[in-house]
Amino acid sequence: MLSRTASNLYWIARYMERADTVARLLEVGSRISLLPSAHGYRSEWDSLLQATGMAHAFARKYGDPVQRNIESFLFFDRDNPSSIASCITAARENGRIVRTALTTQVWDALNTAFQELKQLEREERSKLELSRLTDWTMRHAAMLRGAIDATLLRGPGFNFLNIGYYLERGDNTARLMDVKYYVLLPRVDFVGSGLDNYQWTTLLRAMGAQRAFHWAYGGDVTAAKIADFLIRNPQSPRSLATCTAGLMNHLGRLAKAYGRETQAQETARHLAAGIETATVEAIFDEGLHEFLTRYIAEAATLANAIHDSYLSGEMR
Repeated sequence: MLSRTASNLYWIARYMERADTVARLLEVGSRISLLPSAHGYRSEWDSLLQATGMAHAFARKYGDPVQRNIESFLFFDRDNPSSIASCITAARENGRIVRTALTTQVWDALNTAFQELKQLEREERSKLELSRLTDWTMRHAAMLRGAIDATLLRGPGFNFLNIGYYLERGDNTARLMDVKYYVLLPRVDFVGSGLDNYQWTTLLRAMGAQRAFHWAYGGDVTAAKIADFLIRNPQSPRSLATCTAGLMNHLGRLAKAYGRETQAQETARHLAAGIETATVEAIFDEGLHEFLTRYIAEAATLANAIHDSYLSGEMR
């Protein structure tokens, strides 16, 4: 497969998964902002910008983190490359370039999302409820993923799409957890309080994982259980363990298909080992924020290795 085609497929998945995560971040902020006692790092809305690394870009354009401006910045703003509108547009453009590598169902899922986005952009903003926008985004992201899983040939293209998905999802799971634990919780003495537990529950709900969590653990929602579920549990579809295992699987398939390993496989093994050997106690001893920050940095290193090994035009 040409590196250009592989890159387009990889970025289709990354952009759509990123759009899904931004929608989930908006839902987290919206739900927690309803708490009259929620006074996080500056504000629950500013915390979302801090966790996604977009605070400086937002401040340059909008100034203070007012909810309406943040919603516009994260959903509609084309100057923000990580906004939902930008991500869906970029995913569709990458799909258009490699149209012949996609099934009709996958292309239709991409193109329908893009066409409906243009209709949303023409509507009066005051009539667009945030819940409608976030539900719409998550639904279209799920439809695309379903079309890929149901119709695409299990060849290199399928592997590059899934590598993009798992890499982006792992990074985003870490960021969503970081929003809650490090940024939204106002003070250490709130740990274990009603506010603390409500925020954890809100995070699970926004990730579509509340019922799965209760099936797996039952009882009270605690920081330790959440960390185990979203970091170490291979049954959790959004856990770091699941994402790194998926990366290992699809990078391994590429190595077998091409008859050689690259730096990407070695870097992925290092990332997976850090998750497999971690215990909840060790994670909290290091500090959950510090652990998640380290994972995000190591995932970025893996992304660079994947680019250099497969997407730059020169296999290394």
